[in-house]
Amino acid sequence: MQEKVFKDISDKVLSGGRIGDEEFLDLHENGDLYQLGFLANAVREKLHPEKLVTYVIDRNINYTDICTSACKFCAFFKAPEDKDGYLLTKDELAQKIRETQDLGGTQILLQGGLHPDLSLEYYEDMLRFMKETGIHIHGFSPPEVCHFAELSKLSIAEVIKRLIAAGLDSIPGGGAEILSDRVRQSTAPRKCNADQWIEVMEVAHNQGLRTTATMMFGHIETVEERLEHLHRLRELQDRSKGFTAFIPWPFQPDNTALVEQSEIEKTTGYGYLRMLSLSRIYLDNFDNVQASWVTQGPKIAQLSLYFGANDFGSTMIEENVVAAAGVSFRLTEQEIKRLVTDAGFEPRQRLMDYTLVG
Repeated sequence: MQEKVFKDISDKVLSGGRIGDEEFLDLHENGDLYQLGFLANAVREKLHPEKLVTYVIDRNINYTDICTSACKFCAFFKAPEDKDGYLLTKDELAQKIRETQDLGGTQILLQGGLHPDLSLEYYEDMLRFMKETGIHIHGFSPPEVCHFAELSKLSIAEVIKRLIAAGLDSIPGGGAEILSDRVRQSTAPRKCNADQWIEVMEVAHNQGLRTTATMMFGHIETVEERLEHLHRLRELQDRSKGFTAFIPWPFQPDNTALVEQSEIEKTTGYGYLRMLSLSRIYLDNFDNVQASWVTQGPKIAQLSLYFGANDFGSTMIEENVVAAAGVSFRLTEQEIKRLVTDAGFEPRQRLMDYTLVG
């Protein structure tokens, strides 16, 4: 990268300034991994000088794999007519929650397919049942909320209000993939569009819910579309301050329809660390950025802590969606603590809102 250009951008970042879209593209095109890591780590240290790395003990519960969306990048879903599709019973939900709590878990990440035959009342009843256990319910990503609104003929605001009343505590950032309608139309045309995803999150923030934001990159999107995604998130965070964290991860192509239709190479650890660093530099109004050990494995996740990440994510007692694409890294709480300690940081358990436990 031209020395003066990098120095100008570097000076801006190190002094706490905000880089613009053209500067993001300059860094993407011309910055080497060391330069990006240096800047991302500087942002991380400014926001988190205490050398803590947080993690949460939780479990992904995918309450159904029956889905009408048929996203080309998903290896998990079953079509509604597929006899192998499942819908968890209350007894199965209760058992999974008990197992999570026995391991010190504080929350459930609750997500499922867009089931065509379940009413909003069904989900309200599910929430009330789960809430009796005392667990934090981090549930129903924006595509699900849009699906509930469409089936119930209610507004997004009314659906979220009813879900909160039934026990919903926060909303995960799933279903974002890339917030560009060209990409979404090509890979998931039946799912909510980019504006609707943003609308769900903004309405949730305005009703007092905290949420996370995600990005699944490394498939058919361009660099400019990755930037569009980050730009939309940064603008909403300026307005609402409702996102607690950003979690980027690379597309996992195995067993998906998308990889059968196009030449997509799996993102390398090098490519992941570059995108992680760029995200940390650009999203100056996000307090927390999460490492993706689920897709990258423990060693790259350790490196992530020096490329902008300050959070190790979840113990993921259970994870089904990424596993369906042939990726099955698993870590216990003790392994996460060891990895964080070996990387030179102090591990601390947290809640969804980044309040520390103990």
